Amino acid sequence: MLVLGGRPWDRAIDAAVHVTEDPLRFLAVLITHLGDWQTLIGLTLLGTLWLLFRREWKLALLLAAGTMIGRGLVGVLKVLVGRARPEDGDLLVYVHGLSFPSGHATNSMMVYGSLAVLLGFASPQRRAYLTAAVLLSLLIGTSRVLLSVHWPSDVVGGWALGLFWVLLTALIAQTLKRNSRTSPSLTT
Repeated sequence: MLVLGGRPWDRAIDAAVHVTEDPLRFLAVLITHLGDWQTLIGLTLLGTLWLLFRREWKLALLLAAGTMIGRGLVGVLKVLVGRARPEDGDLLVYVHGLSFPSGHATNSMMVYGSLAVLLGFASPQRRAYLTAAVLLSLLIGTSRVLLSVHWPSDVVGGWALGLFWVLLTALIAQTLKRNSRTSPSLTT
């Protein structure tokens, strides 16, 4: 996605799926706002507060720090890659900056996935939470392509990075949980 993005196949997909008619266009705008940084930071804050309320100090720190570090990583990658966005004058959402990876796709996968992992860690519904998080992220990323503010390769690359981040978060959380069971001093 990094190397092949912005090529003719990306442009062909962009041209084929760009939505111009309501209500699909309106729905794409609504869905894309679920991946806005304001929404994701707010959800991270609520998730962090919930973990603090449950006295899961380390998981709360993991969620808050992971979200901020992940968001920063996306910004650095955008600058390093330097890919321009699709050029369409009919934008319904405000966009600025560079294109790869899609911040909405990456950050929504990171945040919704991490929330599902950390808040549903011991829940019997954890698979349902993870499924919902992935589906929501897929919808958000797809909305970015439908609105022609990202190339498909930007979104796929973002999903891949976000999923890697969620897996890393799950591994760290599992290690923290395992260590807290073997050492009582780590639980408080």
